[in-house]
Amino acid sequence: MKILVTGAAGFIGYYLCEQLLLLGHTVVGLDNINDYYDINLKLSRLSRLGITTALEENTLVQSEIHKQNFHFIKLNLEDRENLPRIFEAFQFDMVCNLAAQAGVRYSIEKPFTYIESNILGFMNILEACRNFNVKKLVYASSSSVYGLNDKIPFSTDDNVDNPISLYAATKKSNELMAHTYSHLFGIKTIGLRFFTVYGPWGRPDMAMFLFTDAILNDRPIKIFNNGNLSRDFTYIDDIIQGVLASLLGEDNNKESLYEVYNIGNSKPVKLLDFITEIEKSTDKIAEKEYLPMQAGDVEKTWADVSPLKDNFGYSPNTDIAVGVSNFVKWYKEYYKN
Repeated sequence: MKILVTGAAGFIGYYLCEQLLLLGHTVVGLDNINDYYDINLKLSRLSRLGITTALEENTLVQSEIHKQNFHFIKLNLEDRENLPRIFEAFQFDMVCNLAAQAGVRYSIEKPFTYIESNILGFMNILEACRNFNVKKLVYASSSSVYGLNDKIPFSTDDNVDNPISLYAATKKSNELMAHTYSHLFGIKTIGLRFFTVYGPWGRPDMAMFLFTDAILNDRPIKIFNNGNLSRDFTYIDDIIQGVLASLLGEDNNKESLYEVYNIGNSKPVKLLDFITEIEKSTDKIAEKEYLPMQAGDVEKTWADVSPLKDNFGYSPNTDIAVGVSNFVKWYKEYYKN
């Protein structure tokens, strides 16, 4: 298969590219490498894929490791002129769109960035899939679409008309846009609502990274809603297994062109218990600063993943203690702490 992975320098995108290449597929990675968080971490991920040369906008670079099987291009999804050229040149069989402006809290500060990347950018992906006969589009949605939903666990049958952040609203919009293109143009689209992904090479704005960094560097950790939070923390290996299954696996729901799934661990963990596991792995006790709930945040997330299990055999199985230990080990090695 020839597969485009957008957000290839990102956390999930990097792992997905690695696994697709191991399976023998031809992959093109795309990312704009913005400075939402440390670009050196993004460049380090790319270097593990064999992309080590200086990156210029809209210039295709071949991997030093994977040669013809992996190319990377630095490009914005909003680039309506150059994005279709990549589709035309490679004639992709499938697309996995992971590129997006991430972050709930940042969407309050920089709303237009989210509209440009998550709405206009996704529109360009849909149009390119339509115009260049892409068979399947798998794309990143988010658990944030559940907003003020208080029914537990979260099910894809639930109403998601009450987002509480612009980020969540853009992800819900992506699902609606995908539905339209599936209906009008017969494109197979699968949306994956990710639930709090963590693991080695993870994002610096996520709890796992923030807490570990603070504890190891003797800074207090900020605990919102006075610690009364729980999250469906999902280890990266389990996430990749689900993404690969939805992209390449046999679909038991063949008749439907439009699908949306939760992809999580389905075992919510209390935030304070999560912190305890980090303390065990770092062998340090955290100094805790308790704060009120932040705007756009929710108290609990919990994914009903049974449809993804039924249709694609998804089976997350990484224990939180193992996942946390793996992350802390990576963090210490990467930052030589």
